Amino acid sequence: LSLPRTPALPSYTAAAAMDPKLLSMQEEPSNQRKKDKKSKKEKKPKPAAEAEAEEAAAEQEEPSNKRKKDKKSKKDKKRKLAAEAEEAAAEEEAKSSKKRGVATEEPDQGGAVEKSVAVTGKGFADPKYAPLKSFAAAALPTQVLDCCKGFDRPSPIQALAWPYLLDGRDFIGIAATGSGKTIAFGVPALMHVRKKLSEKGAKKGLPRCLMLAPTRELAQQIADVLTEAGAPCGINSVCLYGGTSKGPQISSLKSGVEIVIGTPGRMKDLIEMGVCRLNEVSFVVLDEADRMLDMGFEPEVRAILSQTSSVRQMVMFSATWPFAVHQLAQEFMDPNPIKVVVGSEDLAANHDVMQIVEVLDDRARDSRLVALLDKYHRAQSNRVLVFVLYKKEAGRVEAMLNKRYHLFVCKSILLLHISSSLV
Repeated sequence: LSLPRTPALPSYTAAAAMDPKLLSMQEEPSNQRKKDKKSKKEKKPKPAAEAEAEEAAAEQEEPSNKRKKDKKSKKDKKRKLAAEAEEAAAEEEAKSSKKRGVATEEPDQGGAVEKSVAVTGKGFADPKYAPLKSFAAAALPTQVLDCCKGFDRPSPIQALAWPYLLDGRDFIGIAATGSGKTIAFGVPALMHVRKKLSEKGAKKGLPRCLMLAPTRELAQQIADVLTEAGAPCGINSVCLYGGTSKGPQISSLKSGVEIVIGTPGRMKDLIEMGVCRLNEVSFVVLDEADRMLDMGFEPEVRAILSQTSSVRQMVMFSATWPFAVHQLAQEFMDPNPIKVVVGSEDLAANHDVMQIVEVLDDRARDSRLVALLDKYHRAQSNRVLVFVLYKKEAGRVEAMLNKRYHLFVCKSILLLHISSSLV
């Protein structure tokens, strides 16, 4: 009899190939057996020779690791020593720079920190030129220092300038307006005149010192300081500027003065008239030299300087240091003058003065001016200065303000045509 053939069952391996779960179940026992064999091998004790070799290798590694640590610590010490040396060098440099008269910070009269100060020039580091810490340190006569009684100590430009100027050095000072420049060159000027008058055969009443300023306002300011400072010393000054009669100025020159202060235009006129003779002038100051040249006074300045003594001490003060001023200094000064810069040589606004700029429509200007006067001039206890562009505009604004404020404004508000105010 022939029985029916039953279909062969698929083998386990074939089934595992078909089913991934069965395949993983098949591989797990084999993997476990391999792990057991590996752990048994690791548990077997190592031969003595092999153990000794491993210990020797470990002992050799320990000194090498120690050497590495030692090297690292030595490097750290070297870095630390180098850093300490750099700090010490920086401190020493700061001390030596102060001795040379170069400082990065200087306290002003109010105790605040002043801008950076730099000094250059031949022999600037000489100890005799050390900056003054007090007015008394200058060892000047009491009558000369009377003008400094209202100040606690010299400003940075004064402390640095006096030692050089009193020694007869040509000097360039770059400092902002309001830094004490007038006293910085005014006191050395008085000492220079005193020295000249003490010489045998010296005549009193001849100009020995000349100070040029770009505007009559600045010239008058310098003259006020020098007149007050020179009175105790018996030194007379005269201020020469345009926009006023020449008569009183000529009379002052004829009566005899030692210091002449003025603007280039009027000074040149009086020289050409033969009234102002500067051949005995041996101390010359150009204050705000950059403004003087900007206003086109270079020809007048050169003509005036040519009338002074060939043996003279030149002093220039300026808020900036443009090429034109530098060129003028090269021509009329010593080849290696002392140059002191307080702050920067670049043009910048004076941060000690609050400045507010408003851009307005033409029709809104009058009402804004009236509003500002109502705000700042209500008590009429102060003075207000209003600048306008044209002379005709000055008349119009004056009429408008007089009409509104009932004529009192003329006594307390001054309106100036800009170009005429700079004569």
